[in-house]
Amino acid sequence: MRLDTEIRRIETSWGSMKLIVLRPRGAEGGLPGILWIHGGGYYEGRAEMVFLSKGRDAAMEYGAVVVSPEYRLSGEAPYPAALDDCWAALLWLRDHREELGVDLIMVGGESAGGGLAAAVCMRARDSREVDIAFQMPLYPMLDCDDTESSADNNTPIFWNTKRNHEAWKQYLGPLWGSENVPPYASPAKQTDYSGLPPCYTFVADGEPFYAETLRYVENLNRAGVPAKADVFHAEMHAFDALFPWRKASKDAKAAFLLNFGEALSAIRNNNDPTGETK
Repeated sequence: MRLDTEIRRIETSWGSMKLIVLRPRGAEGGLPGILWIHGGGYYEGRAEMVFLSKGRDAAMEYGAVVVSPEYRLSGEAPYPAALDDCWAALLWLRDHREELGVDLIMVGGESAGGGLAAAVCMRARDSREVDIAFQMPLYPMLDCDDTESSADNNTPIFWNTKRNHEAWKQYLGPLWGSENVPPYASPAKQTDYSGLPPCYTFVADGEPFYAETLRYVENLNRAGVPAKADVFHAEMHAFDALFPWRKASKDAKAAFLLNFGEALSAIRNNNDPTGETK
């Protein structure tokens, strides 16, 4: 499927924010809309990363409309700036559904973008301002505290314990080291997972975010929220983006598209992803 790319700008409390919008060419309506949030440890990355994302893969395969925000990075402004910007992009997507031909909204992202996706879903549930049908936080950066897999992780490529600590310290700002870090800042701090959207994710078994990803899915399932995680054998974070030609990366892409399609079909048929009719 061919996609058209459009640059939009929305006004926020701090100024104009860029959105990249991917739209299936020739499609007129009944499309899933996805807020797709780029990764980069909360301190780097750009909206253009959507062109290499699983969000774009979903658009190519299933004709989704994808919105990628150029949210403020932590070097410019710490939490809650990035979350506020992603929230503004979500409200823009909600308010432009008719123009975009969108009839349901999903949220996803990789790494820090996955962490922001989870936080956006929590804010949407709590505020009741947006109905999010499905979430896809891929190998998400959720926990500002060390876990079994993020502590003493010395992977030389891309992400490890040292970089993780540095990134969280910059993102949290004065909240770093506090016992009062809110779930919107570090979604692993959440204690109530009920009412959140159904979820699909995948993660590598050798990367720092392995434990927090699986724990997030476990907590959703315990709260009665359908959630699934696929685990692939790889020794580094973002393995699918760094080495897309490897078998694990190809398998992860195929699994993502399969689960996205199944979730979309279930939503369209007024079912939940477990197959039970509502």
